[in-house]
Amino acid sequence: MGAGRPAGLRPAWLVAGVLTVLFATILGLAFGSVSLPPGGVAVEMLNLIPGVRLDSGLTEREVAILTQLRLPRVVLGLLVGAMLALAGAAYQGAFRNPLADPHLLGVAAGAGLGVTAVIVLGATSADGITGLPIGVPMAAFAGALGAVALTWLLGAAGGRDRSPATLILAGVAVSAFLSAAQTYLLQRHMESVRDVYSWMLGRLSTAGWHDVLVVLPYTVITSAIVLALRRELDVLTVGDAEATSLGLHPQRSRYLLIIAASLGTAAAVSVSGLIGFVGIIVPHTLRLLAGPGNRALLPLSVLFGAAFLVLTDLLARTAGGDAEIPIGVVTAFLGAPFFILVLRTSRSVAV
Repeated sequence: MGAGRPAGLRPAWLVAGVLTVLFATILGLAFGSVSLPPGGVAVEMLNLIPGVRLDSGLTEREVAILTQLRLPRVVLGLLVGAMLALAGAAYQGAFRNPLADPHLLGVAAGAGLGVTAVIVLGATSADGITGLPIGVPMAAFAGALGAVALTWLLGAAGGRDRSPATLILAGVAVSAFLSAAQTYLLQRHMESVRDVYSWMLGRLSTAGWHDVLVVLPYTVITSAIVLALRRELDVLTVGDAEATSLGLHPQRSRYLLIIAASLGTAAAVSVSGLIGFVGIIVPHTLRLLAGPGNRALLPLSVLFGAAFLVLTDLLARTAGGDAEIPIGVVTAFLGAPFFILVLRTSRSVAV
């Protein structure tokens, strides 16, 4: 490997990521309002493999809790966490900005406005969000993509030679505008405030596999595109001029990464609500431990982001006793101090 070339994904880190996902999955399945033996949970998961039949020691009721209630929630947490962390790493690389995260382009504000519009129009309530075939998930998705389009159009007003900072400022402006529109809708329909507020705090509650099936295709598409561009993302970090000299089209690559990351984020937000800071905590921690190269950072963000959100959801389900804490509140408690630390230790933000 030549000097200065970003390191690839080391097998030891890949194994560590996979083991962390497995560990988080078993814990997420085993503990909650009803505790199950982790060993029995692991054996029962093996029973899901065709042709395998082992005695897990779990009762029929415990198996039902495991497979029908907890397993869909944990799988949803894995997908949402992977998307938010991968999108955060992609945004930070594309914008050369260590503080960029999945909410940068107004995705969260657009999704929030879409959900608010559906709820206040009486199409559903907070209890009806989970498992809705159309309505809230699709409204959040459409609102998020609409916000990205507005941000892109506003950033394009700067001309062909606009810097990534232009899109960052455009995202701030679009987020402020859409948040104001959401507030206006809520003030006009005060009876819906509780329903919208419940969704905005973030949650992974699911009545079955519907939400998993909603987000799964977008997870696959986003992951495939972003991971395929991880080498180009490394080149983008050296600057557009040098990237162009190496035969790369920096603007095209950057926008493709932004669109793909926004697609995954919108799908995640549509089924889980607004869960912040995952896209900052996970990539920055991995940069400190595994290095800054995107060839390793992006796939590791998928694995550790998935495990992080499952463990965070477990904390949200168990720390409050009988009352479940919204997962968005937990990630905010963890992420706000981390964000301040990153802000203090970053001498400059390259945009």
